[in-house]
Amino acid sequence: MENSLIALLQRVKKASVEIEKKEIASIQRGLLVFIAFKQEDSSKQVFRLVKRILNYRIFPDENNKMNKSVLDEALDVLVVPQFTLAADTNSGNRPSFSRAADPILSEKLFLEFVEWISSEHEKIHCGVFAANMQVSLINDGPVTFWLEVN
Repeated sequence: MENSLIALLQRVKKASVEIEKKEIASIQRGLLVFIAFKQEDSSKQVFRLVKRILNYRIFPDENNKMNKSVLDEALDVLVVPQFTLAADTNSGNRPSFSRAADPILSEKLFLEFVEWISSEHEKIHCGVFAANMQVSLINDGPVTFWLEVN
C-alpha cells in the first residue's frame, strides 16, 4: 500500500535494546514493534495503528490458535523506531529513502505513537529515536507480521 503507515510486529519470548553497550529497554514474552514513517503519514493514522497493534490476535489460545492479543494476555510491548522500513526497494542494489518522512516529522509521529500506545497499555518500553541501537530478540514461532493502516 502506497499511502499506509507501517509496522513490523514480531511475537517474542524476549527482546531488548542496547545503546553503547547499555541496555535501555527489555521485555519478556510479548510483542516487538518496529515502526517507520513515510512523507504522507499523519497523526490520524497513528491512533488506528496503535489500536490494530494492541488488538492484533497473534498469541495462542487454549487450542493453540492465534486468538489472543497483547491486551488479552497483558503482555509487554517494545517499540523501536526503524526508518529503514520506509525504504523503497523496488529497483537497484541500494535502498532509496526518498519516501521516508524527514526526521522532524518522523520524531513527531513516533512520539505521538508512544503517547497513544502508552495511554492504551501500561506495559510499553521504547527504543530511542535516531539512536544507533542494537536490538536482540528471540522470535516466538517465528511469528512476524507486516501491518499497514491507511
